[in-house]
Amino acid sequence: MDWEIKRVNLAKVEHPHFSGAMKLDRLLFGQAHACHLPGEIRTKHRPSLFVALAGEQVVGFKLGYERKPGHYYSWMGGVDPDYRGKGIARALMEFQHSWLKSEGYKGLRTQTKNQWQEMIILNLKSGFQIIGTFTDDEGETKIIMEKAL
Repeated sequence: MDWEIKRVNLAKVEHPHFSGAMKLDRLLFGQAHACHLPGEIRTKHRPSLFVALAGEQVVGFKLGYERKPGHYYSWMGGVDPDYRGKGIARALMEFQHSWLKSEGYKGLRTQTKNQWQEMIILNLKSGFQIIGTFTDDEGETKIIMEKAL
């Protein structure tokens, strides 16, 4: 394995691994998606960032926050295309879920679009259940998934 998983304390969003995660977010989802995140994450309760590092390069990340006491929202994440197929997404998810259990969380939620088939499959294999769908402000269907911890 040429990478490792770490949790980043987001007391300061100026952390270099947060910057690396935002750089990867821009690569995966575009500039418009990434530009609002530093400000928006400051509004979330107990935000957390989990990163996969190859040396000091962020090659994968999961970002989330507490949505209500005992329940967590896994907000976004992704893996650098050059590092896909190495188990990084699964390792990030397992690390995140282990940390959430140790912090006393009882469940977590995520949302995704149908276009992210690999994420949907990984979530289902990891114990998530599809609990519903909704149409967002852009008219896209979102799939809501939850998992008990």
